[in-house]
Amino acid sequence: MPIELIVLIVVLTALVFDFTNGFHDAANAMATAVATGAFKPKIAVLMAAVMNLVGACLSTEVAKTISSGIVEDSLIAPETVFAALVGAILWNLVTWLFGLPSSSSHAIFGALVGAVLVQAGTHGVHWGTIVSKVLLPALVAPFVAGLASYLATKIAYHGDHNAPKGARKRYRMAQRASSLLVALAHGTSDGQKTMGIITLVLVAGSLELKQINPNSSTWWGQASGSSPHWWVILAAGLAIALGTYSGGWRIMRTMGKGMADIESPQGFAAETSAMAAILASSHLGFGLSTTHVVSGAVMGTGLARTPDEVRWSTAGRMASAWLLTLPAAALAGAAAAWLAGLGNWGFVAVIVILIACSAVIKVVASYNHVSHENVNDSREVKVLAKAALSSQTRPIPNPLVPQLPDKIADHPMATTPLVLTKLKKPKNKRNKGGSSEPADKDAAHV
Repeated sequence: MPIELIVLIVVLTALVFDFTNGFHDAANAMATAVATGAFKPKIAVLMAAVMNLVGACLSTEVAKTISSGIVEDSLIAPETVFAALVGAILWNLVTWLFGLPSSSSHAIFGALVGAVLVQAGTHGVHWGTIVSKVLLPALVAPFVAGLASYLATKIAYHGDHNAPKGARKRYRMAQRASSLLVALAHGTSDGQKTMGIITLVLVAGSLELKQINPNSSTWWGQASGSSPHWWVILAAGLAIALGTYSGGWRIMRTMGKGMADIESPQGFAAETSAMAAILASSHLGFGLSTTHVVSGAVMGTGLARTPDEVRWSTAGRMASAWLLTLPAAALAGAAAAWLAGLGNWGFVAVIVILIACSAVIKVVASYNHVSHENVNDSREVKVLAKAALSSQTRPIPNPLVPQLPDKIADHPMATTPLVLTKLKKPKNKRNKGGSSEPADKDAAHV
C-alpha cells in the first residue's frame, strides 16, 4: 500500500477521533450550565462548538508535547499512529455508551504507548515525559480544581446552604460566561492533541519516504520538532467543534445530574475553577484531562453545599473508568498495532473492525436514546435496561382509568380525569285524579 494513501487514511482517522473527542467531552463545558438552566441544551452545544474552534487555534504547546515529547518519532510508522487512534476511538465509544466521562486525552496517550511498545519496544517511549506531562497532572489537577471549587462555593453561599432567588439569577447569568470560557479552554487543550497526532503522522510519513527515496518531497511533508501546519490546526478545530455540536448527551447527563444536584452558584464556582486549571495546564504544555478537572470541580462544589447528596456510586464508577482508561486503551492500541503490522490485509482488517464495532455501539445506544430533549430527565444512563421516567415527565396515574395496553395508555386522553355527572331523579307526573305515576312508564314495571 502506498505510503501516501496510508498517511491520508491515518489523517482522516485522526479527525474521526477528534470528532469523538468533541462529543465525548462536550459535557466538560456545558453539563453544569444545562443542568442549572443557564443554557438550553441545543444552544449550549452550539456555543461550546464555536468556543472549541476558537480555542483550538490559540496555542500549539500541547500539540508539540504529543508530536515530539511522548514517543520517539524517528521510530514511529504511520501504521503505529493509526493503531493508536483506533484504540482511542473504541474506548471513547464504549465509555460514551455507558455515560462514563472518561478522558479522551488519556485514551489517546494510552493507546499510543501500547501501539509503540508493539512496534518499537520500550525505547520508543519517553517515560519521563509521560510521568511529568501526563501522570502527575492527572493526579494533581482534579484535586486542585476540586479544592478551588469547594472554597469558591463556600464563599458564594456565605455559610448558608440556600442562595437567595435574586442571587441565583445573577449567578446563572455569570455561569453563561464561565461555561463559554471552559469550552474555550477545552478547545485549547483537547483540540491540540489531534493536531499533535496528525503532526506525528506527517513526520513519520516524511521519514519513511526519505528512507525510500532521499530526494522525495510532498506537500504534507514535515520535519521532526516543527509546529503543526495551518491546515492541520484548522481541520482539528473544525472536527472537535462538529463533535461538540453533536451533543454527547449521555455523558452530559452523568456530569450534570449524576454526581450531585447543583444550583447556579455551584455551577459558576465549578466552571471558573476548572477553566483556570485547564488554561494554566495548556500554557505549560501538560497533556491534561479536561474531564478529570471538570469532574473534580463538580465534586468539590457538591461537597461544599450538600455533601450528603453527593452520589458516591456514580463517583466510584467514574473513578474506575479513570483507572482503566490508560491500560485498556493501551491494550486496544497494542492489539490494533499487532494486527496492522501483519501487512496490508491486517491494516484493512483493523479498519473493518473499527467500523463494525462503531456500528454495534451505535445500535445498542439507540435502545435507550439520550438527546437534548431528555438529557435532564434522569440521573442515570441506561444501556440495555429500560430507563425510568423522572417525576417531572412521568404522567400522574388516574385511578378511574383501567389498565390499558401500552399504545393506548400512552395516549393523552388516558390521563384525562373523568367528569362525573349528577344523575337526576325522574319526576312524577300528577294526574287530574290526584294520583301520581312515574315519568318513565317502564320504571313502574321494574
